[in-house]
Amino acid sequence: MQELEDHQYCRHHKQCLKLSSLRERGENHPFVSDLKKSTGFCSSFQSEMDFNWDEYLEELGATAAPHTSFKHVELSLQSSFQPGMKLEVANKTCPDTYWVATIITTCGQLLLLRFCGYGDDRKADFWCDVMTAELHPVGWCTQNNKRLQPPEAIKEKHSDWTEFLIKELTGSRTAPTNLLEGPLRGKNTVDLIVSGCVLEIRDACEPCVYWAARVQRNVGGRLCLSYIGLDDPAHFIWIFYLDTRLRPLGWAKENQFPMEPPTELRDMKSSEEWTEALEKATAEALKKPLPLEVFKDHADLRKHSFRTGMKLEMVTPREPFHICPASVTKVYNEYYFQVTVDDMTAEATPRSVVCHADSPAILPVQWCLKNGVGLEKPRGFQSQDFDWADYLKYSGTEAAPEACFLNASVSRGFCKDTWLEAVNPLQPAEFCVARITQVKGQLLWLRFEGLSKPLADCIVDVESMDIFPVGWCEANSYPLTAIRKAVCQSQKKIAVYCCSQIFINHRCFSGPYLNKGRIAELPQTVGPGKCTLVLKEVLTMLINSAYKPARVLRELQLVEDPKWNCLEETLKAKYKGKSYRSSVRIVRLAEQVSDFCRTVCVRLQCCPNLFGPTLVSDNCPENCSIYTKTKYTYYYGKRRKVGRPSLAESTQDGDTAKSSRRRKKRKTIFVQKKRRSSVVGYNNTESPQDDDDDSVSEEGSSSEPHEEAPPRSYMDVSRRGRPRRSITQRRVTHPGTTDQSPLRRTTRSHSYTHNQPSGHACTKPDHTEEEEARLVLERNPLEWSVSDVVDFIMSTDCASLAKIFQEQDIDGQALLLLTLPTVQECMDLKLGPAIKLCHQIERVKVAFYSQYAN
Repeated sequence: MQELEDHQYCRHHKQCLKLSSLRERGENHPFVSDLKKSTGFCSSFQSEMDFNWDEYLEELGATAAPHTSFKHVELSLQSSFQPGMKLEVANKTCPDTYWVATIITTCGQLLLLRFCGYGDDRKADFWCDVMTAELHPVGWCTQNNKRLQPPEAIKEKHSDWTEFLIKELTGSRTAPTNLLEGPLRGKNTVDLIVSGCVLEIRDACEPCVYWAARVQRNVGGRLCLSYIGLDDPAHFIWIFYLDTRLRPLGWAKENQFPMEPPTELRDMKSSEEWTEALEKATAEALKKPLPLEVFKDHADLRKHSFRTGMKLEMVTPREPFHICPASVTKVYNEYYFQVTVDDMTAEATPRSVVCHADSPAILPVQWCLKNGVGLEKPRGFQSQDFDWADYLKYSGTEAAPEACFLNASVSRGFCKDTWLEAVNPLQPAEFCVARITQVKGQLLWLRFEGLSKPLADCIVDVESMDIFPVGWCEANSYPLTAIRKAVCQSQKKIAVYCCSQIFINHRCFSGPYLNKGRIAELPQTVGPGKCTLVLKEVLTMLINSAYKPARVLRELQLVEDPKWNCLEETLKAKYKGKSYRSSVRIVRLAEQVSDFCRTVCVRLQCCPNLFGPTLVSDNCPENCSIYTKTKYTYYYGKRRKVGRPSLAESTQDGDTAKSSRRRKKRKTIFVQKKRRSSVVGYNNTESPQDDDDDSVSEEGSSSEPHEEAPPRSYMDVSRRGRPRRSITQRRVTHPGTTDQSPLRRTTRSHSYTHNQPSGHACTKPDHTEEEEARLVLERNPLEWSVSDVVDFIMSTDCASLAKIFQEQDIDGQALLLLTLPTVQECMDLKLGPAIKLCHQIERVKVAFYSQYAN
């Protein structure tokens, strides 16, 4: 689920970066030109160009309705592939062979597959990209004389694989051919519906009558349809593709329903003309039919239990501004029934609508009373006050039982005073900015902003497919009737919030937080576009390029300047299987982008030119390439002040140390511990940003003084984390002493000598202890098998961890590559056990260098 969530977030983010081009395409689209003329909001699209949701919400201090509340929009973003589908996949371990695989889950155009035969074993699951992988529908190998062969790992699991496949494929669903090959390959469900497609639509007044309709335009799943035989734009209808009124072409005939033109339009042409138009359109559409996957998410209708004469409450159809009493006037079948608004006037024109058990906007009797909402009394009703008990008694009818209705208390996360985009109920082609003024059970009251003629609050169901999240119109290049402001929006003001390209200069120093290799894989430029969007994309890339993304996210939270005009954006980081979210302030003005980028770089202790609006070619103005990490941190880091000397400067042989204070000594890693002695060690090179991990102090005897660890430097250890082959001789001054011999290392031993704490004399190497600590290998560890590694671990004080080495198949070569960060992350060990284990691994490394490396 987390991968899906991450993918949807990234997909939305990429859409936002393309909005400027989408606007241009939308404005120039011929359909939009016709739309402007026919709907009368010619200036609306230009207003939308000037309207910015982020600025507007920030100005009001308001929030947008959560995107997860719009169920139909969430479904429209899902992949066309479904878990459980079967397909044939190339077997990479055995060239020119294929095997049947099952789709486990999807993430955009990525599929998680498992070869048939593995059962519930997830170890062999693998991801592939629909656009690049060699995927085929079931049966492709037979048709093309290709060889079907199970993977080697499970080859012996079944004796008869043909029989196994027959059982496995019986009753299963194969991935559609058109989703694996051709122009529709890898497309989402919504993208399968293109202009010119033909489908069937149920009559609005007769639920058992259907007619064909052609797709004129698809806007993110919202379809503009024209009835076959009638191409007049005045009769176009808008409907979301998940509406139960829509069916694939041929469905009515298959289910023995009549195909007749819409009731209200039937008299516009003769029966022969309608029939001829239908036959022609059907013949053309069958050559390129609409994929059935479009209808996979359509909800199945449940049977209703309404009877003719039952009373209920209903939002008035076509003008949904009131709730009024209504009656069930006709029951068509077990799925559909007709509801008519009660009207007692003599000249009443029936206002009826066809409903099903899950229809929105139908409510049980007394719903308004229980929720504190006013109920509009029927037209012609004589009494001043409306009371349901008296009304039912007067009409001699019964109320529909509450069991007939959906759960009327589900709000799906909508809250009062949040904002969204909604369809104008009086003009279905028009989208408006709307605010939720009330939430009562499953109903929302929306106030439309920006209309030339104000409307009363519109009542919609939370399941309505005419409401959309903030930014939906912009993402789908559709005009939004935005709020008209008195303030003139000049081109200069628009340019203020847009920045040029942001360059990522790969040659610049990446600092202790960012992985140089991952930085090198990033694109060289991002943008141009809106400042906050471009910078958010860049910061997301930096977080993903970090040794520990959560640490970089924490540092970015601290980047702030009271002079900046900022907007809070939510950034995410993943580390060790956990997800982190945090709000980071990002500048909105183009003139502040350069200062912001430089401040972030300094905060991350990298070159101030690592990213920003300036392109650095070969030579960085900061000369960052001449610094080692320690020296660079000295100048640009946040932990040392410029001009302050290091606390642990090493001295020349024969000189005395300048400090006699008792200092805390860093904990050493991978160095043999000695009895009754402190430790001389070297620093860890992995993930240098983790001060609380690699700078742990270790206590010796309570009477022993501590020596200061040397400053970090690339000269202390090799880049791959291997132990030093030599150690710099140093002098350490203890309280009360004036002269001590330097600490030395013997030439043949891989143990280090240690100074015994004494007030008057220096210690000499203890050769007996060196021999005890030294490990002698009988065989080169590069030749060790997994069992050899396990035997060695069992012989140490880390025997309890031997099982991990067995499970992860760690042989001798892999053992020599293990480091502390690797052990902690891959084996999920705490720091103490990890250090203990790495100490034993280091003994093997030291012995290997001594016996076999030369």
